[in-house]
Amino acid sequence: MRIDIITIFPKMFGPVLDESIIRIAQAKGKVKFYIHDLRDYTPDKHRKVDDRPFGGGSGMLMCPEPLFNAVEHIKAETSATRRGGSAKNFGGKKNKPKVILLSPQGKKLTQKICKDISKEKQIILLCGHYEGVDERVRKKLVDEEISIGDYVLTGGELAAMVLVDSVVRLLPGVLGDKNSLNFESFEGNLLEHPHYTRPANFRNMDVPEVLLSGDHKKIEAWRKNQALKRTQERRPDLLKKAALG
Repeated sequence: MRIDIITIFPKMFGPVLDESIIRIAQAKGKVKFYIHDLRDYTPDKHRKVDDRPFGGGSGMLMCPEPLFNAVEHIKAETSATRRGGSAKNFGGKKNKPKVILLSPQGKKLTQKICKDISKEKQIILLCGHYEGVDERVRKKLVDEEISIGDYVLTGGELAAMVLVDSVVRLLPGVLGDKNSLNFESFEGNLLEHPHYTRPANFRNMDVPEVLLSGDHKKIEAWRKNQALKRTQERRPDLLKKAALG
């Protein structure tokens, strides 16, 4: 997978992309990142990328031209790579880059959306800032808008990092145990069951006996029951969608 990130704060991404699972995914050749400074794509000699909104109002808006220039440059670069024959997996209309705007107005990020995005060959992430972006960016440039929650961030950079982490870990071969993805929270719209590790007794708190029994059928039944119970207590809204059959 190729991930292009367009931002006015490119230095924010290094500490995140160079650690943990994302670093491992890059080392395995499962994902490649390209960080683009939006200010490199503005015609303004002062590298300005924002301006006052027409009609008045508070704050500043991100101008359309730098964002269009950046996305068009990335698409042209990717297209040239395809023609060169060194990136066959990116060929054809089906694999054209998907442009995603991180925005509080977007659809809320879910595990299903992460899975869908993980199937893409290339995504381009636009990190909004200030009071938002010119509406023409939404109408003509963006394929999908995504929000990570019902709250407002200073900019889209942190949201982009959350999206990247959620998606990259789903790429085939990234996690050491491929089965671990099948038992995570939100799989089947249930929260994950409780987990325990050594020691079996810690400060007079015991691990449930069933987990020490070695009876895998009983353990599986206990885990499902605990997942249902936990979901009922913490996220009863999820049970309406849960596949309980």
